[in-house]
Amino acid sequence: MRLSRYFLPTLKDNPAEAQIASHRLMLRAGLIRQEAAGIYAWLPLGLRVLENIERIVREEMDRAGALEILMPTLQLADLWRESGRYDAYGPEMLRIRDRHERELLYGPTNEEMVTEIVRAGVASWRDLPRNLYQIQWKFRDEQRPRFGVMRGREFLMKDGYSFDLDEAGARRSYQRMFVAYLRTFARMGIRAIPMRAETGPIGGDLSHEFIVLADTGESDVYCNRRVLDLPIPAANVDYDGDLESIIRDWTSLYAATSDVHDAARFDAEVPEADRLRTRGIEVGQIFYFGTKYSDPMRAVVTMPDGSARKLHGGSYGIGVSRLVGAIIEASHDEGGIVWPDAVAPFDVGVVDAKSGDEATASACTHIVARLEAKGFSVLHDDTDVRAGAKFANMDLIGLPWQVVVGPRGLAAGTVELKRRASGERIELTPDAAIARLVETRMVRKPA
Repeated sequence: MRLSRYFLPTLKDNPAEAQIASHRLMLRAGLIRQEAAGIYAWLPLGLRVLENIERIVREEMDRAGALEILMPTLQLADLWRESGRYDAYGPEMLRIRDRHERELLYGPTNEEMVTEIVRAGVASWRDLPRNLYQIQWKFRDEQRPRFGVMRGREFLMKDGYSFDLDEAGARRSYQRMFVAYLRTFARMGIRAIPMRAETGPIGGDLSHEFIVLADTGESDVYCNRRVLDLPIPAANVDYDGDLESIIRDWTSLYAATSDVHDAARFDAEVPEADRLRTRGIEVGQIFYFGTKYSDPMRAVVTMPDGSARKLHGGSYGIGVSRLVGAIIEASHDEGGIVWPDAVAPFDVGVVDAKSGDEATASACTHIVARLEAKGFSVLHDDTDVRAGAKFANMDLIGLPWQVVVGPRGLAAGTVELKRRASGERIELTPDAAIARLVETRMVRKPA
């Protein structure tokens, strides 16, 4: 992709309204544009990151046995009255009426609707278990939206729901999602720690939030720092097998959000040298809520003896759009964003350091074509601006690799290859630079 043909409205200065790094950098790097309080348009560069995050989420959900569906954003108020949550949810829920005076709402979550879908489509115990998920835009009318996509009103979310015959089966579904979440976030280049948490308006008695540690996080968190060194489950993990040992490893070390933090237990269980008190960003949460929804909504299946059994449920959320901000909070420097390879909008930026020079332009075109033929996504800066501005812009948008082509290097038969994360720069022939990229890239396929 030629930058001269791309829509990338970057900003030189920090926007006055942006209080945290991710908000500042998303605006400056041209990922988003604010259209209203807490509501953002996603521009081409930001949309590419969003789609890469979605891809990883889908691959790991599918691997864990979940099936993707897509539900409407508008829901009937009567469904929520069935569950008893319509009046209890609060002013965050946007309530509307259509031209026929039917009461609707813009869904902040989908437990009621998916329960209705399963209630209508699953009749026998033989049809269970089931795990359904979607990736969908949602709306919660935050009183004070702030921090960009970290606390917006409209947001993209992966919400999943499991249905089982009994508590034992539901807890196995919970464990599958627990493990799948560990893998999902690790593939995005971030460390998300599962922490015991409140269930909030979703309900139930078992929940974990997945927290990215960051000084700008919205929540106080407490954990044993040894949890940072636990291994991520491998790609060949058997989701139909016994996951108890993985769950035990991750839950035996103290880790809790402030809502459920027990100071006495923390001090008693965690050696002083391992006590970590910090802040974090929630990027996902999982819940087991039993028959909270199947009970009032009469979601049952027929057992072999003819009796009716209420379904046991769980729900599993990932903040897809919020993850863009969380990744930036965890991975940036003074120059701008430092994207992990797996979610970067482009793999490589090729910079023509001498605008108007035929030799450098030709060399850039040739390198771009060869990289794209090898499966790399490439942003080619062919714009007519000074080299220093191009370098600053490449650092700002944070592509993992930069190939800089200038007349002096070409005369010596070399280009400069820069790794954004480390700042390392090396002079190589174009062939050697391409070979190095092929050797070191993270291939964009399931890990």
